[in-house]
Amino acid sequence: MPERNDAKSRGSIHSGLSVDIIQKQDQRSGKKTRGVVSEILTNSSFHPHGIKVRLKDGKVGRVCTIVREETFSENQT
Repeated sequence: MPERNDAKSRGSIHSGLSVDIIQKQDQRSGKKTRGVVSEILTNSSFHPHGIKVRLKDGKVGRVCTIVREETFSENQT
């Protein structure tokens, strides 16, 4: 089953969700930062470059991937 990436839809993102973001300074390199969503900063329901969020550690960026919980858990064991 193909993995859906709803990172561009605000309704798919909520506080406490594990995500990969790309910060503004990393846009050229495409470097991803993994973290947990603290706050959603994009007001519109859709954004073509990804929904902007603030992670619990304070980093801000656009969501590029929603980390599936079961995948995240398997990688941690």
